[in-house]
Amino acid sequence: MPEQTATTRREDSYRLLAACYYSPSQALLEENCCAFLFGLLSDMAPDAAASAAEAAALLHNISLDELVVEHSRLFMGPFKLVAPPYGSVWLDQQKSVMGDSTAKVAAFYHANGLHLAADFHELPDHFAVELEFMSYLAFKQREAVAAGDPLEADRLRDLQREFLGTFLLPWLEPFTNAIIEDAEAPFYQAIARCTARFITADARNLNAAAHV
Repeated sequence: MPEQTATTRREDSYRLLAACYYSPSQALLEENCCAFLFGLLSDMAPDAAASAAEAAALLHNISLDELVVEHSRLFMGPFKLVAPPYGSVWLDQQKSVMGDSTAKVAAFYHANGLHLAADFHELPDHFAVELEFMSYLAFKQREAVAAGDPLEADRLRDLQREFLGTFLLPWLEPFTNAIIEDAEAPFYQAIARCTARFITADARNLNAAAHV
């Protein structure tokens, strides 16, 4: 697969997965996000694609209200959260939001020219925000390839490896496992399996590319 095509698929896959972790909207049900994910992942990560297909099928049999209830119980509260979607809860000794790792991920965004919008009300280490940042880096890599700048494309690929290794992979497994083991939210179980399988495969491919 040409690098440009592969990078576009990675960019879109991270973006669509991010959409699944924000509060559900009618668009999630109507825009076939999971069906698109299945198509994007079929060649890159077939096991992740199978989970995307499962999620797409489940969306046909659930109402928006039911999805909102599942999402709230897993990620928002008001009672004990099944799977807090903030890296600091999983990575820092305090096990609370706005920990040291939150500041570090925000600094990483800042160093790469990005700031969270003033009207954006999520923390920098929210799982969906980190997925969107990976999508952004893949987009910039694709731009560099299109501009005929292989050195910049390599730099951006290295940034993605660094971000995954430093910020996302360390809590990917416990976070997604908490969703999968909950066993009461089938759609989010399928999405969690898809996410874990895709990101694990993507990290492996990025590491392999770095040693070519």
